[in-house]
Amino acid sequence: MTVQQTQLQYLPSDLREELLPKHVAVIMDGNGRWAQRQGLPRIMGHKRGVDTLKDLLHCCKDWGIEALTAYAFSTENWGRSREEVEFLMNLFQGVLRQELREMIQENVQIKFVGNLNALPRTLQEEISHSMEKTKNNHSIQFTVATNYGGRQEIVQACRMIAEKVEQGSLKAHEIDETIFERHLYTAGTCDPDLLIRTSGEVRLSNFLLWQMAYSEIYITNTLWPDFDRSEFYRALCTYQQRERRFGKVL
Repeated sequence: MTVQQTQLQYLPSDLREELLPKHVAVIMDGNGRWAQRQGLPRIMGHKRGVDTLKDLLHCCKDWGIEALTAYAFSTENWGRSREEVEFLMNLFQGVLRQELREMIQENVQIKFVGNLNALPRTLQEEISHSMEKTKNNHSIQFTVATNYGGRQEIVQACRMIAEKVEQGSLKAHEIDETIFERHLYTAGTCDPDLLIRTSGEVRLSNFLLWQMAYSEIYITNTLWPDFDRSEFYRALCTYQQRERRFGKVL
């Protein structure tokens, strides 16, 4: 039995394979509020959120979705308390170390996007190690946006292109969308078909601003730690009812 046939066995019968999104992106919002409602410290919400993300990754793989991108830490998140930021950095490192063997066994390709040079050195090393170990895996591409900002990404791409023009290796009239996309953090990854945001907030929060030009957006009031497979199923059902025109008249 092929991997695709195995995935079709898991896919709910009322979801149409040909209408599945190839790439799903998630803004994982509501960890802190979930913890507060449980009478727990905010950090416990982040721990529970990791379990939710892991289950969603497995679900995407089981149902035949090719790519999942998660917004883990934005450039603005440095403004949180020092204790929370330090906890998140340690959590990222610990999860990578703990889950890498399983990700390799599951044939998951791990990628990180963002300004990774600003992260703690030990976390950078763990990230590099995980990407190197999984670079040839192909069951699903799992991208983690860490110290990521959409505006920052676009500005950096502009600088890189401008440097090439100054050096004479690129002509200004040669710059088009394809050239621009090659200089983004996400180069080589298809744009998200579906963005899911939890906790009822209705904004992009500086996430994949270029890449989201024609993504379908699904907002749920469910807090991220409570976002389970049934919630994902509802998001996919809604997505499959959308008519994607990409600015054209069909």
